[in-house]
Amino acid sequence: MKRIFTAIVAIAFLALAITSPARAQLPGTSMRANIPFDFIVNGKTLPAGKYEVRRITDAPEGLIIRSVDSKHDHAMFETESLQQNRMARHDELVFDRYGDSYFLSEVLVGGMETGRRLAPSRAEKQLRRESEMASNNAQPETVSIALY
Repeated sequence: MKRIFTAIVAIAFLALAITSPARAQLPGTSMRANIPFDFIVNGKTLPAGKYEVRRITDAPEGLIIRSVDSKHDHAMFETESLQQNRMARHDELVFDRYGDSYFLSEVLVGGMETGRRLAPSRAEKQLRRESEMASNNAQPETVSIALY
């Protein structure tokens, strides 16, 4: 009887471990983050604050980031699949930083080997070129924010 109970508990934990990361990618579910700096998404500057990220449709490419506190602060954006070198432990947003400018660049889901990458905006490409010319090919600083 004890072995059966132990097996049931183990199977339940395994099922939970498998379905939790997938749940975060389902349409209608959202992930939240407290972003402590102004940032740019798809050419739109959003102020620091609490945000949620969710899929727009059943397709994983389209996402929306929306302020929890203000209905006016939001941006929709397209992404492409990103094969990661490492598996993210937690859901996170990744930003490329050039001086005081932060650009949302990736949305990662914990426990998944793939993430979503945003194409760099025209402004980010310009800052990248200027940074490379001024600093001998210096790369942007990467800043990650955990989602909850």
